[in-house]
Amino acid sequence: MPRSSSESGGTPQRRPVRGVLLDFHGTLAQVEDPVAWVSAGAAECGVTLERPRATVLADRLVTAGRAGGPVPHRVPPHLAEVWAERDLYPHAHRAAYTGLAATVQTGVDGLPDALYERCLTPDGWLPYADAAAVLRELRAASVPVAVVSNIGFDIRPFFAAWGLADLVDAFVLSYEVGRCKPDPGIFLRACGALGVDPELTLMVGDTPADAGAVRAGCAALVLPAADAGRSNGLAAVLDLATAGPA
Repeated sequence: MPRSSSESGGTPQRRPVRGVLLDFHGTLAQVEDPVAWVSAGAAECGVTLERPRATVLADRLVTAGRAGGPVPHRVPPHLAEVWAERDLYPHAHRAAYTGLAATVQTGVDGLPDALYERCLTPDGWLPYADAAAVLRELRAASVPVAVVSNIGFDIRPFFAAWGLADLVDAFVLSYEVGRCKPDPGIFLRACGALGVDPELTLMVGDTPADAGAVRAGCAALVLPAADAGRSNGLAAVLDLATAGPA
């Protein structure tokens, strides 16, 4: 819980929150199950995979590097440049992840591109179970919200498909603003979009990069990521953002 101590060293006072910044992946939504992802991608290529084969390929492809998945253990030298720039330029994002998928021998022609295209659609993602309710509660409490994401493509259509677009006041995406978390600049841009001072803003995410908002003057809440479709404790935001000073 973000708190600040009084100058006299008395009882700590709760820091007021007048705006909320929310990370996307791992905070509001999660990528679909890996086996479903690979099966759907293969189907787009005209191939039906039996579940055992899809499971093996999913494990290898996630290990190689999946958009929205864990960071790959190794990035091949020929992909190092696009990997470093993946969240700044859409072409680099695509080249990085299709290139990583291409390092896996799948036996399915066109699969790297099909898998990447899947991550560009709402069907490739699932909002967390409490995401919609939290966004609605924040709107009801007149607390403005910005989604702040390190990402190489537009996620606004996802929120429109999920019926949540009207609950987000601004999208601050790294590839559009030329800054990536934990750079303070991206958080300051988001605060400016909401018209709220950083000292009155709470950043909520699931990684140390999200906690970088502290360097911009914001408070930060880091939650554990959860499996797709489950609750990740996002409702804790409401206790901080919709209550008056303690």
